[in-house]
Amino acid sequence: MQIGPILSTLRRHRFTCTLLVLQIALTCAIVCNAVFLVRDRLAWMDTPSGVDEDRLVRIEVGDIGIHTDMHARTLADLAALREIPGVEDATVANSVPFGDRSWNSGLGLQRDQHVSSLNTGNFYGERIGEIMGVQLAEGRWFHPDEYRWMDDVVSAKVKVAPSIILSKDAADRLFPDGHPIGRSVFVGDNDMRVVGVVKRLSRAGGGDRGQVAFSTMVPLREYPAMGAAFVLRVRPGEADRVLTAAAAKLRQLDPRRVVTGKQRYSDIRDAYFASDRAMAVLLVGVCIALLTVTALGIVGLASFWVGQRRRQIGVRRALGARRVDVLRYFQTENFLLASIGIGLGMVLAYGMNLLLMWQYEVPRLPLVYLPAGAIILWLLGQVAVLAPALRAAAVPPVVATRG
Repeated sequence: MQIGPILSTLRRHRFTCTLLVLQIALTCAIVCNAVFLVRDRLAWMDTPSGVDEDRLVRIEVGDIGIHTDMHARTLADLAALREIPGVEDATVANSVPFGDRSWNSGLGLQRDQHVSSLNTGNFYGERIGEIMGVQLAEGRWFHPDEYRWMDDVVSAKVKVAPSIILSKDAADRLFPDGHPIGRSVFVGDNDMRVVGVVKRLSRAGGGDRGQVAFSTMVPLREYPAMGAAFVLRVRPGEADRVLTAAAAKLRQLDPRRVVTGKQRYSDIRDAYFASDRAMAVLLVGVCIALLTVTALGIVGLASFWVGQRRRQIGVRRALGARRVDVLRYFQTENFLLASIGIGLGMVLAYGMNLLLMWQYEVPRLPLVYLPAGAIILWLLGQVAVLAPALRAAAVPPVVATRG
């Protein structure tokens, strides 16, 4: 196929060709970045929590009035909840991974350290790690005599037990030598000894993705107030039934109590990633819309050129050009335009990613997305031009003899 005549023809339609090239370039730049952002969001939504997600439920309650002995009342509530068929264990915890409420603190390696070595998400609740199904990597869980009531610690009636459990990511960051057990970390002025390390425990609330796996567990008991809620471990497939039964049991124990929330863990996770899911769907819609508009632009321009060149096509056919030659001509012409647009689009895609990195702290666009986007647009262009090219190839030689 001679490229020279094709380029000569395109130079006579500079304005139309420029518009199509710019459209392809803009589509290439946006699609490359959008596909990368969708992939990034999907990977983020697949972040492991470190808990048995299908076996956890959470119940929030609101109280009317203050009870004289919240400790005894909470223990009685937990004992009643554990008797419900399908419940394996229960506790009161300040939060769960990917929950909407988070408790955070800075950890230091020295007592008088002014800047924390690491910011972590904290989980409180008796046996919360065991109940949530967190996997212990090394060390041990807390002993029963290490637990203290949170309100007693806050009011300085007792001191928190000097024991702490770290997630593996937090332990690796604080102790790169790989030997955290028995070492000290400081939470404020409290010297806490690392007694255990868990494989994975994602923190609650928002924050930097890079710090989502930095978490701790501290031996504190909670009662259901100020965001703390009942967390139940249930048998597989029993979540919905247990939620209904547990809410009824709590109201039976105290008719004044109001159950303000009942959630399976899957509901908590879905709520946490709702905005990311919506963004991914939006970006997919933008990609489809842009590709559709670009394909329609290619079809429209190719159809216009076929109409304008019918006599020229007929002359070529009369001079011996085969149908496949005419078809190859239009496909080559489209390939050249698409290649120019894709080349410009790759530059725009990289520049757009740099702008997004600067403004929104998105990750750097991997270079593999550029050839992938190019292949998509090349294929799209060839498919879009196929129908007009087939109509051009079907022009009979007799058209050349008509006025």
